[in-house]
Amino acid sequence: MGLIVGGVLDVDAADPWASVAGGAAGLIGLAVTLYALLAAAPAAAASPSSVTASGTRSVAAGGSIGAVATGDGATAGPAPTMPAAPSRPASGPVTASGERSVAAGGDIGSVSTGDDA
Repeated sequence: MGLIVGGVLDVDAADPWASVAGGAAGLIGLAVTLYALLAAAPAAAASPSSVTASGTRSVAAGGSIGAVATGDGATAGPAPTMPAAPSRPASGPVTASGERSVAAGGDIGSVSTGDDA
């Protein structure tokens, strides 16, 4: 817009108008970038992936779980070889709310929730 105004008014005046228009466009771009950066940060912090274990002896993990034993004297056995990345990443909150429940945002290897007699 500045170039058009400068060109219509006077060819010699086009250079200063172009400088002003370029500077204004740069400042507007900087302002929009800062706004987008600062507006996205609180939104990401407000909705983190929630991991909650609220039941008796329950276990919850945001990632993968190798081996878990929640029973008296129980063993889950050796942890199997887990993949480098979860096959299905958690798309929402991970919650284990029942007694001896186990929940993971990734893969679960070995789980034992009963008592060993």
